[in-house]
Order: sequence, then C-alpha cells, then structure tokens
Amino acid sequence: MKTCISEAVTLSHTFAEDVHSYADAGCHALEVWLTKLETHLEKHSVADTRKLLEDREMTLAAASYQGGLLLSQGEQRKAHYDHFKRRLDLCQSFGIPILLIAADPPLYSPASATEKKEAEVAGFRRAIDSLAQAAQWAAAFGVRLALEFRSSASFCTNLETALALIAQCGEANVGVNLDVFHYYTGPSKFEDLALLSPANLAFVQLSDLLSVPRELASDADRILPGEGDFRLQPIMEHLRAIGYDGWVSLELFNPTLWQLKPTQVAELGLASLQRLLGSQ
Repeated sequence: MKTCISEAVTLSHTFAEDVHSYADAGCHALEVWLTKLETHLEKHSVADTRKLLEDREMTLAAASYQGGLLLSQGEQRKAHYDHFKRRLDLCQSFGIPILLIAADPPLYSPASATEKKEAEVAGFRRAIDSLAQAAQWAAAFGVRLALEFRSSASFCTNLETALALIAQCGEANVGVNLDVFHYYTGPSKFEDLALLSPANLAFVQLSDLLSVPRELASDADRILPGEGDFRLQPIMEHLRAIGYDGWVSLELFNPTLWQLKPTQVAELGLASLQRLLGSQ
C-alpha cells in the first residue's frame, strides 16, 4: 500500500505551502483538496504548477471531492455536472487518477411512511443511474471515481450500501472510498469488509477517535491514527489479505493541527501512517 496525506490535514494553508511542507517532511504524495488547487490556479499557470510538483517530486494521488451528482435534479443537477466536468479537466491536466465523490442527501420530505419508502426506492434507483453516468464521464478523462459513504448522512451511510450502488451501476471505473471515520461512526459492520476486493476498493482514508461517543463524533474530533480507540490493525490486515495495493491517505479536519506549522503536521502524519503500515 502507498501512503499520502490529505490537504484537509493542513486546511488553513495554501496548495503551494502544502507541496513544499509535505516534501520537506518526506511525504511525496498528497490527496488534493480541490478548492485549494483551484484557488492556486487563479494566480499560477498550469505549467508553473506542474513545475512546482516536479521540482518537489510530488505525486497527486487523488482529489477531494465532488458532490451533488447522484440525486440532484433540474438546474441544480446541471450546475453540479458543469462543476464536475471542470474538475475532471483539472484531474486530467495534472494526472490525478482518482476523484472522490460524496453521495448527496435526498431532496424529498414525504408525509407518510409509505411515501417515504417509495421515495427512498426511487432515490436509490436514480443514484444508481447517476453513478453510472458520472463514471462514464470520468472514464473519458482517464479518472476513476471513489464513492464515499458518510455516517451522518441520510443516504448512503455505510459501506454495504455504497458497494451495492457501485455493483449495480455496472461501471468498472468506480469504486468505494473506505473512510474509517465514517466506517466506525456509522452503521457499517465488520463483516461488510468481506465485500471489499481490489476491484471495488478505490481509496482508503485513515484517522482515529479518542473518548468521544461515536454518535456525537464530528470531523473536528479526528486525530492521528493509532492514538485513539479505532481498531485499525484488523482493517489493515484485511486489506493486505485481499491484495489491496492502492493509496492509504491520512485525512483529518482537526482545528488544533491547523494552527501548527504544516511541515510539523506532515511529519507527525507521515510517522503515524508508517507506524500503522510498518508491518506490511
């Protein structure tokens, strides 16, 4: 498995600062926070940005993230897909192989239980069709999609549902993003890991949580892997057993870390990943 660090870990710093700081810390692969890269390109050319990455020997492992693709409709859907195309262009320009996408929340508010059930079934079918369409778009740009389930959402809250959407959309160009924070704080179960394979697992994000009830945990509570309560080693052992050799990213949204020097944060993050993966 290959390690990288998400720019969310140093969210208060710029794209260029992250590239320099991560490289100085010995980390030469990052998960791009797309808003940072887009802001950077407002003042720097694509050619200059490529040179920056080449000079610092930095690989862009994946990009985060795109929403609004699965359940949006009408003008809202058009706006999301226009945004999606621009970001696929960006991924293609910089050779970013993976784009993370999030399942958007349902738009309905039915009055009865029967209407709610019917709306949920219709929404699931719409999501399957939309995911297939999005994957086909991405394939044309040489980009693979990684669908992220989110424990606090009202749709696609767990690993099993995300994998079902992926299987039923029938597109080889889409896999799941296994974010262990959402895995542990939501309704996913350990046996769901048995559904993973190198074919349907596109990306992995690691973090930890300490002494916070899972139903109360927020992104800001994420800490470095190995410093909390999550049982990460069994998950990593399972990924090794199925032959996963893709990217494993550190993803935190911890405001305390945002106040530190980005080089220091990258050093701490890289060390935590190396300790966890050291036995591979």
